[in-house]
Amino acid sequence: MNPIELEWQHLKKDELASKTFDDELDASLMLSLMGFKYVQIRGEKGNYSTQRVKFNSSSFA
Repeated sequence: MNPIELEWQHLKKDELASKTFDDELDASLMLSLMGFKYVQIRGEKGNYSTQRVKFNSSSFA
């Protein structure tokens, strides 16, 4: 399993389990915001660095 999958598993189980959202847009926005912050916090706890990678969306067209 890809290491990021373990982080998403913790995020879903620990942070999102009791949350409700009005629609998919609200859920995706919250997941994006929480996901980045959660990975950063877990990195600090584990004493490893994290880096946000931004992809050029035009290269996927």
